[in-house]
Amino acid sequence: MSAQADSAVGRASERARIAERTLRTDRWWLPPLVTTLGLAAFVIYATIRSFVRTAYWVPEYHYLTPFYSPCLSTSCVPGSSHFGTPIGDLPGFVPLGFVVLPFLLGFRLTCYYYRKAYYRSVWFSPPACAVAEPHAKYTGETRLPLIVQNVHRYFFYFATIVSLINTYDAIVAFHGRTGGFGFGLGNIILLGNVVLLWAYTLSCHSCRHITGGRLKHFSRHPVRYWMWTQVTKLNNRHMQLAWTTLGTLVLTDLYVMLVASGAIADPRFVN
Repeated sequence: MSAQADSAVGRASERARIAERTLRTDRWWLPPLVTTLGLAAFVIYATIRSFVRTAYWVPEYHYLTPFYSPCLSTSCVPGSSHFGTPIGDLPGFVPLGFVVLPFLLGFRLTCYYYRKAYYRSVWFSPPACAVAEPHAKYTGETRLPLIVQNVHRYFFYFATIVSLINTYDAIVAFHGRTGGFGFGLGNIILLGNVVLLWAYTLSCHSCRHITGGRLKHFSRHPVRYWMWTQVTKLNNRHMQLAWTTLGTLVLTDLYVMLVASGAIADPRFVN
């Protein structure tokens, strides 16, 4: 290979260098800004609600907010522990839902869509196409801290278990004043939240890979191919589901808090 060709190969393997701050003339900074504000608002709300330890359980209708499920400590209010209380009293600086919160946070942060979102809005790698980034060297997800992203598939398994727990909570909530079947607006909110959480969880790229990512011949595995096609349909809406479920989680928690505190009454359709 000639020296000129060798030099061309070397240049091609390097990342593009942009001398100017940006070549863009549009408001390229707006999507990253909106992403940052949206994620920050959710994190602040969820953090506050996870520590306040009040108005998270409606004993009359068995409404339990997802931020406190499962509640496994003796510090939980009576009736809110659907799976018993194997853990003793917790100090105030430990959230009652601490068992699953780290895994849910890990699942969200390592989610492929959220990676794209905060790589652009927080990590600035890159902020946008044709916009210079502050990092002198690009290492991707091969070094700390971004190498942690590779555990996403394991967080997916935990997220599936949490979705099952939230499903159980939604079923238990069909509880009337007299102890039998009951149905109110809170049930619709809890059930809607669970359905959307399942859609978000199953639309995960890891789930798509598990169902059919390693298959070489779809024709030999018709059942798994069908599952893969269904997950792929959900996967196409992964971004919308990621944002929608943040909204439904806040809505569900806020509604349970308002009913539990007596600020509003739960409209009942049955009992």
